[in-house]
Amino acid sequence: MDKSRSNSKQKVETKQVDLDTGMPDLPKKELFAITFAFLGINMAFSLQSSQMSRICQTIGANPNNLGFFFIFPPLMGMIVQPIMGKMSDRTWNRFGRRLPYLLFGTPIAALVLIMLPFSGSLGFGYGSMSAMIYAATAVCLMDLFSNICMQPSRMIVGDMVNNKQKNFAWSWQQVFSNGGGILATILPFIFTMFGMSNTAKRGVVPNTVIWSYLCAAAVLLFTGLWTVFNVKEYDPETYAKYHHIDPEEQNKSVSLWKLIKTAPRAFWEINLVQLFSWFAIMYVWTYTTGTCARNIWHTSDVTSAGYQAAGNWYGILTAVYSIAGIVWGLIYAHAKAGSRKKWYTFGMIVGGLGLTWMTFVTTKTTSIIAMIMFGIGNFSINTIPFTLLTSSLNGKNEGAYLGLFNVGICVPQIVASLCSFFLFPLVGHNQPMMLLLGGISLLIGALAVQAIHEGVTVKEA
Repeated sequence: MDKSRSNSKQKVETKQVDLDTGMPDLPKKELFAITFAFLGINMAFSLQSSQMSRICQTIGANPNNLGFFFIFPPLMGMIVQPIMGKMSDRTWNRFGRRLPYLLFGTPIAALVLIMLPFSGSLGFGYGSMSAMIYAATAVCLMDLFSNICMQPSRMIVGDMVNNKQKNFAWSWQQVFSNGGGILATILPFIFTMFGMSNTAKRGVVPNTVIWSYLCAAAVLLFTGLWTVFNVKEYDPETYAKYHHIDPEEQNKSVSLWKLIKTAPRAFWEINLVQLFSWFAIMYVWTYTTGTCARNIWHTSDVTSAGYQAAGNWYGILTAVYSIAGIVWGLIYAHAKAGSRKKWYTFGMIVGGLGLTWMTFVTTKTTSIIAMIMFGIGNFSINTIPFTLLTSSLNGKNEGAYLGLFNVGICVPQIVASLCSFFLFPLVGHNQPMMLLLGGISLLIGALAVQAIHEGVTVKEA
């Protein structure tokens, strides 16, 4: 009986994945081109994460309802990325496999990006329902097309980079991502330094923010098209050869539901960690501006110069944790493949302690130190899970799996936003305390990393 059970299990699961045999090392120039698009993509996402709370409150949104706006970005990602991943797995044309989606999405993403900062400039009225609907629509469109840009950039790494170079590639993608975050988030501060108005009449977004979005749109367009025209994807035969799969198999359509049922165990184990990770990150995006305004500028009035200064400062803090991520990424790029879980755990612990400290900071200096610590955690969350997952896939349906994996990033954000409707009142409408909850969540996630089984038991779909 035991032998029968063992044989049955072997039919479902295979041995540890090691399918990079024969896949060549890519030159640094190629790795640069593959990862460069993330500079512009994350400029868009960073502006959203650092300025959306500020914009929404500036046009009259109730702080207790901020979670409503932050539901839309992950909801768009949850819908778009699995579908696009599955579609791109079967796309082979003159532009490539993943790149056609980047070529289509980049110009539109650049255009819709600039919608949000004009929410207060169209005469809807402070706090009006029309202003809220317009802002929500702008957020949805921005995230729809930014996700169409982001997912192909991730999939190309899984398609073309061997296991030996994966740490390097994912690290450099995050380095460019953080670089885009730095550019995006310091722009309002720089524009203010050069004399541009950082305040505006009631309900209108300041020019510093508007021009930051315009600059980000230009960079998004440039970097996305650079990747499209400087990367040459493998043709179907070469891809099949390097991934050791039957060329006919890669054209076989498998339902998303079946892929979920046959996913490697690492897929579920990493998603458990993601639950705690992105719950925390969502609260960083939502409540850090308000935390800085309350703890450092001692104000909660969104129309005050102090609050707008706090908004700029959060941009600087975003740049700080992005720079910390870049430095940490350059170190991690040389890490051994077998040590990924240790780096992941360490990053989560340091990030959790940083958020906990951020709850109680009262000066700019201490907020910088706290955000440096969070930056190490943020890099780990945005890089190592993808390395762990792609080393557990067998080359088939990889785009679909990465799209489904993104659901594990989006769901915690939605859960966090929904939970904020009762957690925020529960902590006395105290925004710093929401960051404390985020810090605790990261520390719990660090414990869950130990359960991950990298590269084992890939099931046959």
